[in-house]
Amino acid sequence: MAFQLIINIILACLWMFLQSSFSIGTFILGFIIGIFLLFFMRRFLGSRFYIWRILALVKLLFNFFKDLITSTVMVARIVLKKDMNIRPGIFRYETTLETDWEVTMLAILITLTPGTLSIDISDDYKAIYVHSLHVPNIEEEIATIRKSYEGAIMEVFH
Repeated sequence: MAFQLIINIILACLWMFLQSSFSIGTFILGFIIGIFLLFFMRRFLGSRFYIWRILALVKLLFNFFKDLITSTVMVARIVLKKDMNIRPGIFRYETTLETDWEVTMLAILITLTPGTLSIDISDDYKAIYVHSLHVPNIEEEIATIRKSYEGAIMEVFH
């Protein structure tokens, strides 16, 4: 991904030199032209087209911010109620992510979401121990994490 981005920036700078115009608009136009050139040459670059990864990253961030807002409202409701009818719990989340970086990213996203906290990561980086403020159904919570975060992290890094 970084290699393709650097090539795209070089193509945009080359476009600026060919146009003899060193403005932001010329750079952006050259960058867009570079995206199209890289798209048609993607077979020769040996990796997936980098725009798809950027779009997957935007999707991951959108899911995170949506969960952040939803969780914040849910935690605020729990805290402001007279009777705190909650079922806190700790559960083990088995992950299918492969690299340490991906597992760490998942643990950070879980921790940043209000109401959940990554307590520990197993030594082999295959499981994360999660504390949740209100977890009526552990399997449902695991399915939510797997659907919203793990799949999106795999799209970004694979």
